[in-house]
Amino acid sequence: MNRLQEKLKQYHVILGSQSPRRKQLLQGLDIEFTVQVKDTEESYPSEMQLHMVPEFIALNKFKAFIPQLTERDLVITADTIVLHNQTILHKPIDTDDAVRILQTLSGSSHTVITGVCYGTKQKYLTFSAQSQVHFAHLTQADIDYYVTTYMPMDKAGAYGVQEWIGYIGIQGIEGSYFNVMGLPVQMLYQKLLEYEE
Repeated sequence: MNRLQEKLKQYHVILGSQSPRRKQLLQGLDIEFTVQVKDTEESYPSEMQLHMVPEFIALNKFKAFIPQLTERDLVITADTIVLHNQTILHKPIDTDDAVRILQTLSGSSHTVITGVCYGTKQKYLTFSAQSQVHFAHLTQADIDYYVTTYMPMDKAGAYGVQEWIGYIGIQGIEGSYFNVMGLPVQMLYQKLLEYEE
């Protein structure tokens, strides 16, 4: 049994996300958990500093679980944004929007921020992680191929780092690669080890 398995054995761990990437990443920590999803509004105050948005939304996702939680439930929620030139690039609304977003990211750098909320109904905490992603120039053919062959519609910034576009387009990442995928698992591992109610 590893340290985190030992730490969490008293809890029923819930991942509050429908993202298959987050599920895959949390599985990588070798802990047992179930997936549950609550519909929550992903809005935020217009005056909020943009780097604070992911933690704010992750916290709201967590709070949606509180009424149903037992004493032994430990929930993990997360939200990821792509920040480019002080603008949040959301999930694309359609194919044309996905193409436009990727054209915007081509040949430039952007910041991926994932906010995480974790804990029980007695005590919950938040943190966030930032990664800088540097994209090479993408041709229109590259973008069209990716948008029609893969599924950018459910991804902030219209791309998945673990997919073809990441293989051919990303020149470098400063920070956690897994954070760009949607969950900064190394930081989460440490935070969960340190968690005390």
